Amino acid sequence: MYTSGSTGLPKGVMISHSNIIAGITGMAQRIPNLGETDTYIGYLPLAHVLELSAELVCVSRGCRVGYSSPQTLSDQSTKIKKGSKGDASELQPTLMAAVPEIMDRIYKNVMSKVAAMSPVQKGLFSLAYNYKMKQISRGYSTPLCDRIVFRKVRKLLGGKMRVLLSGGAPLSAATQRFMNICFCCPVGQGYGLTETCGAGTITEMWDYSTGRVGAPLVCCEIKLKNWEEGGYFNTDEPCPRGEILIGGPNVTMGYYKNAQKTKEDFLVDGNGQRWFCTGDIGEFHPDGCLKIIDRKKDLVKLQAGEYVSLGKVEAALKNLPIVDNICAYANSDQSYVIGFVVPNQKELVKLAEKKGVQGSFESLCNNPLMEKEVLRVLAESPAAGTLERFEVPAKLRLVSEPWTPETGLVTDAFKLKRKELKSHYQDDIERMYGGK
Repeated sequence: MYTSGSTGLPKGVMISHSNIIAGITGMAQRIPNLGETDTYIGYLPLAHVLELSAELVCVSRGCRVGYSSPQTLSDQSTKIKKGSKGDASELQPTLMAAVPEIMDRIYKNVMSKVAAMSPVQKGLFSLAYNYKMKQISRGYSTPLCDRIVFRKVRKLLGGKMRVLLSGGAPLSAATQRFMNICFCCPVGQGYGLTETCGAGTITEMWDYSTGRVGAPLVCCEIKLKNWEEGGYFNTDEPCPRGEILIGGPNVTMGYYKNAQKTKEDFLVDGNGQRWFCTGDIGEFHPDGCLKIIDRKKDLVKLQAGEYVSLGKVEAALKNLPIVDNICAYANSDQSYVIGFVVPNQKELVKLAEKKGVQGSFESLCNNPLMEKEVLRVLAESPAAGTLERFEVPAKLRLVSEPWTPETGLVTDAFKLKRKELKSHYQDDIERMYGGK
């Protein structure tokens, strides 16, 4: 199976039958009461390890699987005729594996509908939302709120969702909390890679904390290796930090026809156990749960020596209403970060009207005044407050074409392909860094 190629060329991973069996055994053990009464909705490509292992878990436990696609998933999906039902409404699944990009879209979609409500409805929604958030954190359920306020939102995915699983990329705390509350079911965050058959960790269903990916599954062990250059050590207090190494029977055989890369990323210890070096930086909490805090390849050292995590910048700014998608970029011989933003058409037009700027969506994206305005919105947002000053993009390019897997700029799981984005927007990068 091939990796998604978010950091370069996709690599072929050689997976044995016993690797797959180990991986799905670990995953199935973490999802409670899996059985013949469950229905799973599959819409990611089966060439994606998250989808393959999720479906195999279902098949091994006798669940039904219904096939859908990202374009036909919900009533609002692009390929569903207005007034017709989407696949989720018809199938009424109880289980679903989703990449954060899909959940972010649902979150924004619902929040824009809430913003358009009457003041009374809006007040009722936020009252119920905040009340439920408080109750959840105390371990209580809210059947009345669920029935009256959140029933409509639950209907978006068919109304019977029991467990949502998120994987493939980090899920923001705001989106995770939103899915918990509005879909009235736990959102399990998992962590795994093609090289570990998609298995690594999954959160316990009763764990409502955000930002963590849970404890190691029964099929593997995890250890943290010091990464001196980034300043992460497994002796750090209060939480040990370092590069995540996963070991166990779910660790695959290596890369197809690429002995050099296999030697770099895979190792066998004295007991004959295989380990995979993930390139992700994690920290272990006192209760044994793992939190992904960085990625080696996402760290760029700026001219003045500060390290910027591009993934952290994107995660902080991605949930703003004006941002549909964002890619941060930094050059190590420069002193500031730049960004490419696919703006939300409705929000951009609204902002343009406020400033008295007119024109098509494309011409607004190419307007330097609008670039400055969007940059100001980003810099003044509460999200930017969670970043260091040097991490907030200093210059922006607004992009009118959306990034879809068809354009080759994102993977099937909607992860950014940094190399392709860099070459696609090379002229803009040079312009923003004063080359032209």
